[in-house]
Amino acid sequence: MTTSEKVIKNKLGLLELSQQLGNVSRACKVMGYSRDSFYRFKELYEQGGEVALQEISRRKPVIKNRVEEHIEQAVVQMAIDNPALGQVRVSNELRKKGILISPGGVRSIWLRHDMETFQKRLKALSAKVEQEGIILDENQVAALEKAKEEKQAHGEIETYYPGFLVAQDTYYVGHIKGVGHIYQQTVIDTYSKIGFAKLYDRKNALVAADMLNDRVIPFFEQHDLKLMRMLTDRGTEYCGNRENHEYELYLAVEDIAHSKIKAKRPQTNGICERFNRTVQNEFYAIAFRKKIYTSIEQLQADLDTWMNSYNTKRTHSGKYCFRKTPTQTSVEGIAVARKYQLQNQQIIRPNEADKTSFGCESEKSCVTSQQTADSFFCPIINQLSEQVLTITRY
Repeated sequence: MTTSEKVIKNKLGLLELSQQLGNVSRACKVMGYSRDSFYRFKELYEQGGEVALQEISRRKPVIKNRVEEHIEQAVVQMAIDNPALGQVRVSNELRKKGILISPGGVRSIWLRHDMETFQKRLKALSAKVEQEGIILDENQVAALEKAKEEKQAHGEIETYYPGFLVAQDTYYVGHIKGVGHIYQQTVIDTYSKIGFAKLYDRKNALVAADMLNDRVIPFFEQHDLKLMRMLTDRGTEYCGNRENHEYELYLAVEDIAHSKIKAKRPQTNGICERFNRTVQNEFYAIAFRKKIYTSIEQLQADLDTWMNSYNTKRTHSGKYCFRKTPTQTSVEGIAVARKYQLQNQQIIRPNEADKTSFGCESEKSCVTSQQTADSFFCPIINQLSEQVLTITRY
């Protein structure tokens, strides 16, 4: 028997006892109720039966903080008329019409009507168009076109041979007790999907340049290939003033072009992001459960073993791999690179455009400028090498 049923049973007992005794006062004294309660119970029972005798809380119900109906309707209508506007813009637009509501209030109404996201507001607009057959205005058409463009693919990364475009990214591995934070510099060739990974205890421009100098550039030189362009995000380790930024300076010395992805669009550098997920799931998640590492060198040795297997044994389903390993694709891509060298000098040598931008009037003047640049940058390169050696020791 529930508590509510017990309460009803006691109230019914009071009413029945008063009938048996024929005396309300004696019945109330026996059951422990006042005469006022008896007559209230009697009135409730006569009006609604046993259900009306349930315990009724005397507390006033807490009413939700709801705005006036006309304000709520105005917010909903604004969301349908201009689905691309955010809550701040909607609040400002309604204020111009004399309707005062905060951005938080706008969002609360959106949540009640399931319109808190741009996609949901578009869905509400489409539903209203289907039901009422309304004619869309310019703002509504623009919002629908914007949503359609976001769903469409914006093309692929254009790459023609190994070394034409190489992507680089920084991945935070974790924290090792006694060592500190561990960062991985990831470099992927967008054509062959061959990967390079090196661990550092810091994240700055110097280690990003050291990654290229230690692993990437020697690999392409070994295969007689020129690294033409780097693709990175806009992190501080990759972007800065060329005069005092080690990474930008290194790219200038090596005559490597630099492309940066759009801010807050990591999917543009999806090749590196996908590789980071692969190395996390297939290497780090397993290695840290099998072994306790006390230094970066131990972890780097196991990472190099896994990377060798990734590049030489694991087949890839990339656009140019065709279920071959990245190493096989890279070797076969050497012939493709030489073919482009012979057929299309503009593609194989993007630095030709750089010569024009610097105002070189002739090939001879550009060679002279390059010699001058070499004489200027050589001492700086030596200094960078000394700093890299210092980091390696510590």
